[in-house]
Amino acid sequence: MSNSNIRPESMARITTRALADAFIEEQVARVRAQVGDKKVLLALSGGVDSSVVAALLIRAIGRQLTCVHVNHGLMRKGESEQVVEIFGREMDCNLVYVDATDRFLDLLAGVSDPERKRKIIGKEFIEVFADEARKLEGVEFLAQGTIYPDILESIKQAEGKKAVKSHHNVGGLPEDLKFDLVEPLKLLFKDEVRVVGEALGLPHAMVYRQPFPGPGLGVRCLGAITRDRLHALREADAILREEFDRAGLAEKVWQYFVAVPDIKSVGVKDDSRYEGWPAIIRAVNTKDAMTATIEEIPYAVLHKIVARITDEVEGINRVLYDLTPKPTGTIEWE
Repeated sequence: MSNSNIRPESMARITTRALADAFIEEQVARVRAQVGDKKVLLALSGGVDSSVVAALLIRAIGRQLTCVHVNHGLMRKGESEQVVEIFGREMDCNLVYVDATDRFLDLLAGVSDPERKRKIIGKEFIEVFADEARKLEGVEFLAQGTIYPDILESIKQAEGKKAVKSHHNVGGLPEDLKFDLVEPLKLLFKDEVRVVGEALGLPHAMVYRQPFPGPGLGVRCLGAITRDRLHALREADAILREEFDRAGLAEKVWQYFVAVPDIKSVGVKDDSRYEGWPAIIRAVNTKDAMTATIEEIPYAVLHKIVARITDEVEGINRVLYDLTPKPTGTIEWE
Protein backbone atom coordinates (compact mmCIF):
# COMPACT_ATOMS: atom_id res chain seq x y z
CA MET A 1 0.00 0.00 0.00
CA SER A 2 1.63 3.24 -1.15
CA ASN A 3 2.15 6.16 1.24
CA SER A 4 -0.23 8.24 -0.91
CA ASN A 5 -3.03 5.96 0.29
CA ILE A 6 -2.29 6.50 3.99
CA ARG A 7 -4.04 9.37 5.72
CA PRO A 8 -1.50 11.60 7.51
CA GLU A 9 -2.01 11.81 11.27
CA SER A 10 -1.74 15.58 10.98
CA MET A 11 -4.65 15.81 8.54
CA ALA A 12 -7.46 17.78 10.15
CA ARG A 13 -10.94 16.26 10.24
CA ILE A 14 -13.16 18.08 7.74
CA THR A 15 -16.02 19.18 9.95
CA THR A 16 -16.65 22.79 8.87
CA ARG A 17 -17.42 24.67 5.67
CA ALA A 18 -14.06 26.45 5.86
CA LEU A 19 -12.14 23.18 6.04
CA ALA A 20 -14.24 21.76 3.22
CA ASP A 21 -13.55 24.79 1.02
CA ALA A 22 -9.81 24.44 1.66
CA PHE A 23 -9.94 20.73 0.80
CA ILE A 24 -11.87 21.44 -2.42
CA GLU A 25 -9.38 24.11 -3.48
CA GLU A 26 -6.46 21.73 -2.85
CA GLN A 27 -8.06 18.83 -4.74
CA VAL A 28 -9.08 21.00 -7.68
CA ALA A 29 -5.44 22.02 -8.10
CA ARG A 30 -4.25 18.40 -7.80
CA VAL A 31 -6.76 17.12 -10.33
CA ARG A 32 -5.85 19.83 -12.83
CA ALA A 33 -2.17 19.00 -12.41
CA GLN A 34 -2.78 15.27 -12.80
CA VAL A 35 -5.21 15.40 -15.72
CA GLY A 36 -3.98 18.39 -17.71
CA ASP A 37 -6.06 18.66 -20.88
CA LYS A 38 -6.98 14.95 -20.97
CA LYS A 39 -10.46 13.47 -20.49
CA VAL A 40 -11.85 11.70 -17.43
CA LEU A 41 -14.60 9.09 -17.18
CA LEU A 42 -16.78 8.48 -14.11
CA ALA A 43 -19.50 5.93 -13.36
CA LEU A 44 -22.08 8.14 -11.67
CA SER A 45 -24.46 5.99 -9.65
CA GLY A 46 -26.14 8.86 -7.84
CA GLY A 47 -24.75 7.67 -4.52
CA VAL A 48 -23.00 10.05 -2.14
CA ASP A 49 -19.41 9.25 -3.08
CA SER A 50 -19.76 9.26 -6.88
CA SER A 51 -21.94 12.40 -6.75
CA VAL A 52 -19.40 14.32 -4.67
CA VAL A 53 -16.55 13.21 -6.96
CA ALA A 54 -18.57 14.33 -9.98
CA ALA A 55 -19.28 17.77 -8.48
CA LEU A 56 -15.63 18.24 -7.52
CA LEU A 57 -14.36 17.22 -10.96
CA ILE A 58 -16.88 19.45 -12.72
CA ARG A 59 -15.44 22.36 -10.74
CA ALA A 60 -11.89 21.29 -11.59
CA ILE A 61 -12.06 20.32 -15.26
CA GLY A 62 -15.61 21.04 -16.47
CA ARG A 63 -16.60 19.19 -19.62
CA GLN A 64 -13.35 17.25 -19.77
CA LEU A 65 -15.31 14.96 -17.46
CA THR A 66 -17.82 12.51 -18.89
CA CYS A 67 -20.20 10.86 -16.43
CA VAL A 68 -22.03 7.67 -17.32
CA HIS A 69 -25.21 6.94 -15.38
CA VAL A 70 -26.51 3.43 -15.91
CA ASN A 71 -30.16 2.97 -14.93
CA HIS A 72 -30.42 -0.77 -14.37
CA GLY A 73 -34.11 -0.54 -13.53
CA LEU A 74 -33.42 -1.27 -9.87
CA MET A 75 -33.11 2.30 -8.62
CA ARG A 76 -35.45 3.83 -6.04
CA LYS A 77 -38.24 6.08 -7.29
CA GLY A 78 -36.96 9.31 -8.79
CA GLU A 79 -33.24 8.61 -8.34
CA SER A 80 -32.18 8.43 -11.98
CA GLU A 81 -34.33 11.47 -12.74
CA GLN A 82 -32.55 13.36 -9.94
CA VAL A 83 -29.13 12.50 -11.39
CA VAL A 84 -30.16 13.74 -14.84
CA GLU A 85 -31.70 16.94 -13.43
CA ILE A 86 -28.83 17.89 -11.15
CA PHE A 87 -25.81 16.86 -13.20
CA GLY A 88 -27.13 16.99 -16.75
CA ARG A 89 -29.13 20.22 -16.48
CA GLU A 90 -28.21 22.24 -13.39
CA MET A 91 -24.46 21.52 -13.40
CA ASP A 92 -24.12 21.23 -17.19
CA CYS A 93 -22.19 17.99 -16.87
CA ASN A 94 -21.23 15.97 -19.93
CA LEU A 95 -23.63 13.20 -18.89
CA VAL A 96 -24.35 9.95 -20.72
CA TYR A 97 -27.61 8.41 -19.51
CA VAL A 98 -28.14 4.74 -20.31
CA ASP A 99 -31.54 3.16 -19.69
CA ALA A 100 -30.57 -0.51 -19.48
CA THR A 101 -33.69 -1.61 -17.60
CA ASP A 102 -34.79 -4.23 -20.11
CA ARG A 103 -31.25 -5.56 -20.47
CA PHE A 104 -30.94 -6.19 -16.72
CA LEU A 105 -34.45 -7.43 -16.02
CA ASP A 106 -34.35 -9.87 -18.92
CA LEU A 107 -31.15 -11.41 -17.51
CA LEU A 108 -32.67 -11.59 -14.02
CA ALA A 109 -35.92 -13.23 -15.10
CA GLY A 110 -36.50 -16.39 -13.07
CA VAL A 111 -33.36 -15.96 -10.94
CA SER A 112 -34.18 -16.30 -7.22
CA ASP A 113 -30.79 -16.98 -5.61
CA PRO A 114 -29.50 -13.70 -4.06
CA GLU A 115 -25.85 -14.32 -4.91
CA ARG A 116 -26.67 -15.13 -8.52
CA LYS A 117 -28.68 -11.92 -8.74
CA ARG A 118 -25.76 -9.91 -7.33
CA LYS A 119 -23.29 -11.46 -9.77
CA ILE A 120 -25.56 -10.93 -12.77
CA ILE A 121 -26.16 -7.28 -11.84
CA GLY A 122 -22.47 -6.59 -11.14
CA LYS A 123 -21.23 -8.28 -14.31
CA GLU A 124 -23.80 -6.63 -16.53
CA PHE A 125 -23.12 -3.20 -15.04
CA ILE A 126 -19.45 -3.53 -15.96
CA GLU A 127 -20.37 -4.62 -19.50
CA VAL A 128 -22.80 -1.73 -20.01
CA PHE A 129 -20.26 0.76 -18.66
CA ALA A 130 -17.49 -0.72 -20.82
CA ASP A 131 -19.72 -0.49 -23.91
CA GLU A 132 -20.24 3.22 -23.25
CA ALA A 133 -16.54 3.80 -22.49
CA ARG A 134 -15.53 2.34 -25.86
CA LYS A 135 -17.71 4.92 -27.63
CA LEU A 136 -15.68 7.77 -26.16
CA GLU A 137 -12.42 9.00 -27.62
CA GLY A 138 -9.37 10.32 -25.81
CA VAL A 139 -10.30 9.19 -22.28
CA GLU A 140 -7.17 8.43 -20.25
CA PHE A 141 -8.43 8.66 -16.68
CA LEU A 142 -11.08 6.83 -14.64
CA ALA A 143 -12.47 8.68 -11.62
CA GLN A 144 -13.72 6.66 -8.66
CA GLY A 145 -15.51 7.49 -5.42
CA THR A 146 -13.04 5.56 -3.28
CA ILE A 147 -13.07 6.76 0.35
CA TYR A 148 -10.76 6.01 3.26
CA PRO A 149 -12.72 3.12 4.83
CA ASP A 150 -12.35 1.34 1.47
CA ILE A 151 -8.57 1.81 1.72
CA LEU A 152 -8.50 0.56 5.32
CA GLU A 153 -10.35 -2.61 4.40
CA SER A 154 -7.99 -3.15 1.46
CA ILE A 155 -5.04 -2.86 3.86
CA LYS A 156 -6.60 -5.48 6.13
CA GLN A 157 -7.07 -7.79 3.17
CA ALA A 158 -3.44 -7.29 2.08
CA GLU A 159 -2.34 -8.22 5.60
CA GLY A 160 -4.15 -11.54 5.27
CA LYS A 161 -7.20 -10.54 7.27
CA LYS A 162 -10.64 -11.30 5.94
CA ALA A 163 -12.13 -8.23 4.30
CA VAL A 164 -15.61 -7.17 5.35
CA LYS A 165 -16.53 -6.74 1.68
CA SER A 166 -14.94 -5.81 -1.62
CA HIS A 167 -15.12 -2.16 -2.63
CA HIS A 168 -15.19 -0.97 -6.19
CA ASN A 169 -17.13 1.40 -8.39
CA VAL A 170 -16.15 -0.13 -11.68
CA GLY A 171 -14.12 -3.26 -11.11
CA GLY A 172 -12.81 -5.82 -13.56
CA LEU A 173 -12.93 -3.67 -16.68
CA PRO A 174 -11.85 -5.38 -19.92
CA GLU A 175 -8.14 -5.26 -20.77
CA ASP A 176 -8.68 -2.90 -23.72
CA LEU A 177 -9.85 -0.20 -21.28
CA LYS A 178 -6.74 0.97 -19.47
CA PHE A 179 -7.10 4.11 -17.37
CA ASP A 180 -5.12 5.93 -14.72
CA LEU A 181 -7.16 6.52 -11.58
CA VAL A 182 -8.41 9.82 -10.19
CA GLU A 183 -9.56 9.40 -6.58
CA PRO A 184 -9.85 12.80 -4.87
CA LEU A 185 -11.85 11.52 -1.86
CA LYS A 186 -9.64 8.56 -0.96
CA LEU A 187 -8.42 10.04 2.34
CA LEU A 188 -11.87 11.07 3.61
CA PHE A 189 -14.35 9.34 5.88
CA LYS A 190 -18.03 9.28 4.88
CA ASP A 191 -19.04 12.12 7.22
CA GLU A 192 -16.31 14.30 5.71
CA VAL A 193 -17.48 13.46 2.18
CA ARG A 194 -20.92 14.76 3.11
CA VAL A 195 -19.49 18.08 4.39
CA VAL A 196 -17.54 18.47 1.14
CA GLY A 197 -20.64 17.61 -0.89
CA GLU A 198 -22.68 20.37 0.72
CA ALA A 199 -19.82 22.83 0.23
CA LEU A 200 -19.90 21.94 -3.48
CA GLY A 201 -23.59 22.86 -3.60
CA LEU A 202 -25.14 19.42 -3.96
CA PRO A 203 -28.70 19.03 -2.61
CA HIS A 204 -28.93 17.98 1.03
CA ALA A 205 -31.07 14.97 0.10
CA MET A 206 -28.39 13.68 -2.27
CA VAL A 207 -25.52 14.30 0.13
CA TYR A 208 -27.34 12.50 2.95
CA ARG A 209 -28.70 9.74 0.72
CA GLN A 210 -29.09 6.49 2.60
CA PRO A 211 -26.74 3.56 2.12
CA PHE A 212 -28.05 1.63 -0.85
CA PRO A 213 -26.84 -1.80 -1.99
CA GLY A 214 -25.07 -2.02 -5.34
CA PRO A 215 -27.75 -4.36 -6.73
CA GLY A 216 -30.34 -1.78 -5.67
CA LEU A 217 -33.91 -2.96 -5.33
CA GLY A 218 -32.83 -6.26 -6.86
CA VAL A 219 -32.06 -7.63 -3.38
CA ARG A 220 -35.19 -6.12 -1.85
CA CYS A 221 -37.52 -7.66 -4.43
CA LEU A 222 -37.03 -11.00 -2.69
CA GLY A 223 -36.81 -14.11 -4.82
CA ALA A 224 -37.17 -14.01 -8.60
CA ILE A 225 -37.76 -10.42 -9.72
CA THR A 226 -40.94 -9.61 -11.64
CA ARG A 227 -41.75 -6.21 -13.09
CA ASP A 228 -45.09 -5.88 -11.32
CA ARG A 229 -43.64 -6.73 -7.90
CA LEU A 230 -40.63 -4.47 -8.52
CA HIS A 231 -43.02 -1.61 -9.34
CA ALA A 232 -44.98 -2.26 -6.14
CA LEU A 233 -41.75 -2.32 -4.13
CA ARG A 234 -40.56 0.98 -5.62
CA GLU A 235 -43.86 2.71 -4.85
CA ALA A 236 -44.08 1.33 -1.29
CA ASP A 237 -40.48 2.32 -0.59
CA ALA A 238 -41.16 5.87 -1.82
CA ILE A 239 -44.13 6.16 0.56
CA LEU A 240 -41.99 4.96 3.48
CA ARG A 241 -39.32 7.55 2.69
CA GLU A 242 -41.89 10.34 2.34
CA GLU A 243 -43.50 9.57 5.69
CA PHE A 244 -40.16 9.19 7.51
CA ASP A 245 -39.14 12.57 6.16
CA ARG A 246 -42.42 14.19 7.30
CA ALA A 247 -42.08 12.62 10.76
CA GLY A 248 -38.49 13.86 11.22
CA LEU A 249 -37.08 10.34 11.12
CA ALA A 250 -35.16 10.58 7.87
CA GLU A 251 -31.83 11.53 9.46
CA LYS A 252 -32.51 9.87 12.81
CA VAL A 253 -32.60 6.36 11.35
CA TRP A 254 -29.45 5.07 9.66
CA GLN A 255 -31.21 2.90 7.11
CA TYR A 256 -34.86 2.24 6.34
CA PHE A 257 -36.44 0.50 3.41
CA VAL A 258 -39.15 -1.86 2.17
CA ALA A 259 -38.68 -5.44 1.00
CA VAL A 260 -41.35 -7.36 -0.88
CA PRO A 261 -41.12 -11.18 -0.91
CA ASP A 262 -42.47 -13.49 -3.59
CA ILE A 263 -45.39 -14.74 -1.50
CA LYS A 264 -49.05 -13.81 -1.46
CA SER A 265 -51.75 -13.89 1.18
CA VAL A 266 -55.51 -13.48 1.11
CA GLY A 267 -56.91 -10.05 1.83
CA VAL A 268 -60.06 -8.02 1.24
CA LYS A 269 -60.44 -5.00 -1.03
CA ASP A 270 -63.68 -3.39 -2.21
CA ASP A 271 -65.61 -6.16 -0.41
CA SER A 272 -63.90 -8.80 -2.52
CA ARG A 273 -61.16 -11.38 -2.03
CA TYR A 274 -57.79 -9.78 -2.82
CA GLU A 275 -54.53 -11.70 -2.98
CA GLY A 276 -51.46 -9.53 -2.57
CA TRP A 277 -47.84 -9.38 -1.45
CA PRO A 278 -46.70 -8.17 1.98
CA ALA A 279 -44.51 -5.08 2.24
CA ILE A 280 -41.88 -5.56 4.95
CA ILE A 281 -40.52 -2.41 6.64
CA ARG A 282 -36.95 -2.48 7.94
CA ALA A 283 -35.52 0.43 9.99
CA VAL A 284 -32.18 0.06 11.78
CA ASN A 285 -29.47 2.07 13.48
CA THR A 286 -25.82 1.07 13.54
CA LYS A 287 -22.32 2.47 14.06
CA ASP A 288 -20.33 0.01 11.98
CA ALA A 289 -22.93 -2.15 10.15
CA MET A 290 -21.55 -5.19 12.00
CA THR A 291 -24.40 -4.98 14.50
CA ALA A 292 -27.70 -3.12 14.26
CA THR A 293 -30.56 -2.15 16.55
CA ILE A 294 -34.19 -1.60 15.64
CA GLU A 295 -35.61 1.92 15.58
CA GLU A 296 -38.85 2.32 17.52
CA ILE A 297 -41.27 3.98 15.12
CA PRO A 298 -44.27 5.78 16.67
CA TYR A 299 -47.49 3.87 16.03
CA ALA A 300 -49.15 6.92 14.51
CA VAL A 301 -46.43 7.02 11.85
CA LEU A 302 -46.66 3.27 11.23
CA HIS A 303 -50.44 3.44 10.89
CA LYS A 304 -50.16 6.20 8.29
CA ILE A 305 -47.54 4.23 6.34
CA VAL A 306 -49.72 1.11 6.42
CA ALA A 307 -52.79 3.03 5.26
CA ARG A 308 -50.97 4.72 2.39
CA ILE A 309 -49.19 1.61 1.12
CA THR A 310 -52.29 -0.59 1.19
CA ASP A 311 -54.45 2.18 -0.35
CA GLU A 312 -52.03 3.44 -2.98
CA VAL A 313 -49.87 0.51 -4.06
CA GLU A 314 -51.43 -2.04 -6.38
CA GLY A 315 -50.58 -5.61 -5.41
CA ILE A 316 -49.80 -5.10 -1.71
CA ASN A 317 -52.37 -6.05 0.93
CA ARG A 318 -50.31 -6.25 4.13
CA VAL A 319 -47.53 -4.26 5.81
CA LEU A 320 -45.18 -5.95 8.29
CA TYR A 321 -42.49 -4.44 10.53
CA ASP A 322 -39.28 -6.43 10.95
CA LEU A 323 -38.17 -6.17 14.60
CA THR A 324 -35.09 -8.43 14.29
CA PRO A 325 -31.75 -6.89 15.32
CA LYS A 326 -28.36 -7.85 13.84
CA PRO A 327 -27.49 -10.48 14.89
CA THR A 328 -29.49 -12.65 14.30
CA GLY A 329 -30.86 -10.92 11.24
CA THR A 330 -28.73 -9.09 8.70
CA ILE A 331 -29.60 -5.54 7.67
CA GLU A 332 -30.73 -6.59 4.19
CA TRP A 333 -32.95 -9.62 3.66
CA GLU A 334 -30.83 -10.90 0.78
